[in-house]
Amino acid sequence: MNDSALPGLLTPEASLHRLADDLAARFAGVFARETVDRYVFESYTALARTARVTAHLPALTTRFATERLTALAQAKGAVAHDVPEVLFVCVQNAGRSQMAAGLLQLRGGDRVHVRSAGSQPAASVDDAVVAAMAEAGVDLGQAFPKPLTDDVVRAADVVVTMGCGDACPVYPGKRYLDWQVRDPAGLTIGEVRSIRDDIDSRVRALLAELQPAPA
Repeated sequence: MNDSALPGLLTPEASLHRLADDLAARFAGVFARETVDRYVFESYTALARTARVTAHLPALTTRFATERLTALAQAKGAVAHDVPEVLFVCVQNAGRSQMAAGLLQLRGGDRVHVRSAGSQPAASVDDAVVAAMAEAGVDLGQAFPKPLTDDVVRAADVVVTMGCGDACPVYPGKRYLDWQVRDPAGLTIGEVRSIRDDIDSRVRALLAELQPAPA
């Protein structure tokens, strides 16, 4: 790979190459090494655009690149796709989509696989959102905003947009929903709780559609 095409990647390069080594071994026979390298360095660069603290970027890149490569493998049919895949998208991936993803994972467990992303991701998840979700039994302490990428859209069965406009690409054969939910940014914890409960009711209804109760 031509590192001169990756401005700003100085001290993290060694850890990113080690990550690429690990992921190349994990996805051997699915993706060429060049594809893995590109995804690792693209993922780092995308996260670095909004990061306030760069010390944690290599670890976040590990999670983001792994998720993207897994999604791409699912879209290609190279990885088992045996439960519904749901993608929640909002603008900053710091509030609504994080709450929806956390609640659907809580309610659905291993019956569903959930991802979230933002059309213009923020630097971190909103503090009031983290607090309100903790009250509901969902830990968003390790969650981080992720940019919307084509691979996660392709892997999804259902794409739920929440105020992100036309940023999400549309592919045939997928179900698209648009939830009109208030943005929690800058609101009080009481207001965020109300938004959380609204999203939770929508999540429960969606889960019932995806996994109907046995007769």
